[in-house]
Amino acid sequence: GKGVYETKVMPEMLKAAAASCYASIGEVLPSLNGKVSTAVRSPMGVISIISPWNMPGILATRPFSVPLAMGNTIVLKPSEETPYLGGLFFAEVMDEVGMPPGVFNVVTCSRENVAEVGDELVDNPLVKGVAFTGSAAVGRRIAAKCGAHLKKACIELGGKDSLIVLEDANMERATSSASFGAFMHQGQICMSVEKVLVQEKVYDEFLKGFVARAAKLKIGNTSDKANVIGPLINDRQAERVKHQIEDAVAKGAKIVIGGGVKGRFVEPTIVTNVTSDMDIWRDETFGPVAVVTCFKNDAQAIAMNNDTEYGLSAGIISEDEHRAMDIAKYLETGMCHINCSPINDEAHAPFGGAKASGLGRYGGRWSQESFSETRWITLDRGQKLYPPVF
Repeated sequence: GKGVYETKVMPEMLKAAAASCYASIGEVLPSLNGKVSTAVRSPMGVISIISPWNMPGILATRPFSVPLAMGNTIVLKPSEETPYLGGLFFAEVMDEVGMPPGVFNVVTCSRENVAEVGDELVDNPLVKGVAFTGSAAVGRRIAAKCGAHLKKACIELGGKDSLIVLEDANMERATSSASFGAFMHQGQICMSVEKVLVQEKVYDEFLKGFVARAAKLKIGNTSDKANVIGPLINDRQAERVKHQIEDAVAKGAKIVIGGGVKGRFVEPTIVTNVTSDMDIWRDETFGPVAVVTCFKNDAQAIAMNNDTEYGLSAGIISEDEHRAMDIAKYLETGMCHINCSPINDEAHAPFGGAKASGLGRYGGRWSQESFSETRWITLDRGQKLYPPVF
């Protein structure tokens, strides 16, 4: 389940961050004047981290681990929905291992105070950089404020991610990638599959297999291991998903399976006959709902994938690796995974999106670039002469 996945990923992120302490932090440059010329990366100072609720462990660890290893200090504000797993847990761990006071700090707040606290974490002049993971609306506001203050920001936002299934795809792999990608953690992952684009020739075969997989997913309290689909995070999110389903149906979409919403529980839902004027095509859903539609050729698949303000991740299922790689070049996404779902994350790899899915990258040396200052430091040994008049 999701909890087990987080506990496996977080240690890998911390190991990668620890390894960065032994990585190169600069280089020696040639000099026209015979200087010892170096370009080095230095800590920035205080980094504010504002993390979300959907993967509270991973999405707090990813932004604080490498900046902390590089010598920055951290102020972490977890989501008000997950104050312990996303924040206070880490404070307890840091205290247990003897982290010096003031190096790693956690600030929690209520929903009523979240805007005020968030503004302070961005506007305070002691803060030199900001890492935010969350909605596009809030991310735009934070990025704008950071721009006004000339502060570095790494902003990871939402997605409307596609899985592209080509006519030569292995159907077992395609349907399993769609099911995992759409329904893992009730679709509450920024990389979740929200649109499945299937080539016409295999559309019927794919849809039949995808529906069969969705039909097997049981709904209920996930403390019972027989249940796979648990509740959404809150009533507000359940209502958002319900609205998208109802808007789609009202405009002519067809519910192939699912569609029911009972409290915070949403049935695994597959929707067809979707058009671009529907909210479910344009807006991030963040629930266990997938749109399935067909395309004729590669150019149309690329256009359909790119028909969104978002650009986080994508998946392509095909036996033809060269064709899939060619398609990947034209997708307006920060990440693309061939013969896999869009949901992928490795601690040393660059993670982030294009367009309205964010700015900057996390992971490995890309986190180093995001949360350090590059400085040019030279040592002259008397070889650079000034004009005699001086």
